[in-house]
Amino acid sequence: MKLKITVDGRVFEVDVEVAEPEPMRPSYVPPSGHARMPASPAGPPASPGAGPGPAPVADEAKVCRSPLAGVVSRVEARPGQAIRVNDVLIVLEAMKMETVITAPVAGVVSRVNAGVGDGVQQGQVLVEFE
Repeated sequence: MKLKITVDGRVFEVDVEVAEPEPMRPSYVPPSGHARMPASPAGPPASPGAGPGPAPVADEAKVCRSPLAGVVSRVEARPGQAIRVNDVLIVLEAMKMETVITAPVAGVVSRVNAGVGDGVQQGQVLVEFE
C-alpha cells in the first residue's frame, strides 16, 4: 500500500506493508530460577506438540486473575484460608507502584499459584478457590 506523508511541508511517498499477526505466546513464562511445580499431580506431562497457553479453568468464578503484569511483592493468601470479598490476596509491584489484589468472592483458598518475586502476566490465575 502506498501512502503520502507530509513532514514540514515536504511530501514523501512511502510503501507500507501489512505485517502478519504475531504467533500466540504462552501467557506466563517464569523468570530464570523461578519455575514452580504444581502442588498436586496434574496428570501426564504435555506432549511436545501441544499448543502453548494456560490450561483451561473449570469455573472462572472460582479464580482470581492478575489485572496486570508485574512482580509479586507480598502473598497474603494461604491454601485452606477462609476469605471474604475484598480480603487482600496478593500485592503486585509494577512500574514502582503497588497494586493490591483482593478476593472477588468469599470462600476458601484452594491454591496460590504465585510466590514472592515471581513475575506474573495479565490474566494469569493467581489464586484458586474451593
